[in-house]
Amino acid sequence: MVNIQEHINKNVADNLTAENAALLIIDHQTGLAQAVRDMSPETYKNNALAISKLGKLFNLPTILTTSAEDGANGPLLPEIKAMYPDAPYIARPGEINAWDNEDFRKAVLATGRKKLIITGISTDVCVLFPSLSAIAAGYDVYAVIDASGTWSEIAQRTTMDRLTQAGVKVTSWMSVSAELQNDWRNSTGQELGQLYAEHLPSYGHLFSSLFAAQGNK
Repeated sequence: MVNIQEHINKNVADNLTAENAALLIIDHQTGLAQAVRDMSPETYKNNALAISKLGKLFNLPTILTTSAEDGANGPLLPEIKAMYPDAPYIARPGEINAWDNEDFRKAVLATGRKKLIITGISTDVCVLFPSLSAIAAGYDVYAVIDASGTWSEIAQRTTMDRLTQAGVKVTSWMSVSAELQNDWRNSTGQELGQLYAEHLPSYGHLFSSLFAAQGNK
């Protein structure tokens, strides 16, 4: 017979929290961003900045990395780099899979976190390969698909299938934000509402109305 309380406790312990997760921002580079075709350029950038801001809001250990940034891939998106002036920044000279870079693996290990939130370009390479490697190394991986980008919708769909088959949790930045927040009464609730107002207008309108009403009291 299933013990309900044990089941609840196990599920709660398995949730993403600000205390057990780290954020890996992989190859969100200006050149690669030009090739994103599974969503509009505006949607891609909006979502990439949103997941990056979540790292700041919830004070997650965050690692930035780029691949061959002196070439066509280009530098990291400047808005993201400006958010994290003190975060580990690994400019990989050639490794396609970030996990193959020793400095990157050491930075991940140094976070002390076993849950990894991964976002990057391209989804089918820069997200897929390190996600598979991290799963093999015993990490619990969350691939944020709508805050990543790739060459086509076909590439996105086939990558989601492969990630899921490997045990990666395929998710969205909104879902990650809600799981980290857990309860609107937590101290980050108002700031998260403001982030929604900026990056998720269809939901953010609710918070705009709330803030307006509060201001009129």
